[in-house]
Amino acid sequence: MGERPWIASYDADVPAEIDADAYPSVVALLEAAFTAHGDLPAFECFGETLSYAELDRASAAVAAYLQRVMGVRRGDRVALMCPNIPAFPIAMMGILRAGAAQVNINPLYTPRELAHQLCDAGVETILIFAGATPALAACIHQTPVTSVITIDLSDGSPLNLAGPEIDPRLRHAVPFSTLLEEGETGGFETVDLNGEDTLFFQYTGGTTGPSKGAVLSHRNLIANAQQFRAFLPGATEPGKEIVVGALPLYHIFGLTLSLCYLSLGAKILLIPDPRDLDAFVATLKDAKFSIMAGVNTLFAALCQHPGFADVDFSAYKVAIGGGAAVLEATSNDWHRITGHHIKEGYGLSETSPVLCLNPMSVDGFSGRCGVPVSSTDIKLIDENESEVATGARGEVCAAGPQVMAGYWNQPSANAAAYTKDGYFRTGDIGVFDAAGFLKIVDRKKDMILVSGFNVYPNEIEAVAAAHPGVAECAAIGIADEKTGEAVKLFVVALPGQTLSAADVLAHCRAALAPYKIPREIAFIDALPKSTVGKILRRMLRD
Repeated sequence: MGERPWIASYDADVPAEIDADAYPSVVALLEAAFTAHGDLPAFECFGETLSYAELDRASAAVAAYLQRVMGVRRGDRVALMCPNIPAFPIAMMGILRAGAAQVNINPLYTPRELAHQLCDAGVETILIFAGATPALAACIHQTPVTSVITIDLSDGSPLNLAGPEIDPRLRHAVPFSTLLEEGETGGFETVDLNGEDTLFFQYTGGTTGPSKGAVLSHRNLIANAQQFRAFLPGATEPGKEIVVGALPLYHIFGLTLSLCYLSLGAKILLIPDPRDLDAFVATLKDAKFSIMAGVNTLFAALCQHPGFADVDFSAYKVAIGGGAAVLEATSNDWHRITGHHIKEGYGLSETSPVLCLNPMSVDGFSGRCGVPVSSTDIKLIDENESEVATGARGEVCAAGPQVMAGYWNQPSANAAAYTKDGYFRTGDIGVFDAAGFLKIVDRKKDMILVSGFNVYPNEIEAVAAAHPGVAECAAIGIADEKTGEAVKLFVVALPGQTLSAADVLAHCRAALAPYKIPREIAFIDALPKSTVGKILRRMLRD
């Protein structure tokens, strides 16, 4: 790696390098946690806890059934399509202990989206939440899937919860409860995994075509867990942390964070549906959580909930924002209620995901996504792959042990995804300051070209969101005869606010150059978002 000036901005107790081979595999990491923290609660959901010892036994049963009955072998791709309920971590650990690679699938996917991933990854076995079975039933004949295991809401929990019905077209499916019961006898066959074995298939959002499977290895995830742990030593105390698991576990941010904290014996509060804010806030009220990760829209929604101010923040240590820029208005609201600002980070599915994070010593809102974490090198390049000067915009390119080896069966995409010297091209535009802090300006594809001037939607959104009547907003480019493109801003007003386009425009004019002022403003009830809360600008364009 080249010079890394940002290391001077590290807190004194943060190392420049981590050991990406601290564990031979993620399975070894998890089994060490089972041994060290057996009596401690690993997950809490629906008011019930699942201990590390219970997780050990249940996942061993799943692994045994997958091997003996389903014929799963080392390197097979096994899909898991499930929300944040206790069955998810049990199923995941069973899949990994069986030696398979897990294909993470959003349980809200349509048959078209689901079929693409199952076919692309060559999945023959899927573990699927009952509520998602209609999508599978509609497309299973188009896929290589031969074995279906259905997950009920109560699986892995002592509660008898009424959940959605299984689609009757999947009449040969095996209940997850069968794996837990029948897999207990005989044990599973230990697989000698190493860091180069494939761990997860993490599909990208497909904003520029069909989604691609980022192939993440055991070593990638171990490295990123170690990087996170090293960077936040005050928020990674073994056996002490309580983590809010609101990010979906099928999303790499939530998954890596969970693996990191499981290695430390933390308790993770699973939030099955963070959109149910009443239930979410009720879970948080007396939980005395210490760690939370989320996206800007999630933090903003919590701040707007009347009960959030009554939450016990006495054990709070840090909240980390990623997936999209954290807006200053949101961080200020969060600070007003919790006493702390949101600590912004940056990463991608292809990087396991964390590349940058603000150090613990950064107290206020920084407007930057932090410095590259330990053992990570980032450079900003121009169109000719030449490194740009400090303070200049360039494409963010990354190297480090958390960066994927490539996309599954995508030779042309892989050829385009890396620089000549092997750095992964993120497609994001960033700026480094003199201290090595990175600010993401925007995605290359989201940039708006107005009369030859580059306009970045994040800047427009940050300004507009600071208006006291704006709940959230999103900017896109639209065709314009005079300027080539112009800015269109979609605005969601705060409940009970009377807000006009003139109000928003006047606010923007006070802070933006004339060519950045929105040409059109549209008021809508809600912005289209992914399941992790990212605003889907492509849907606004459509």
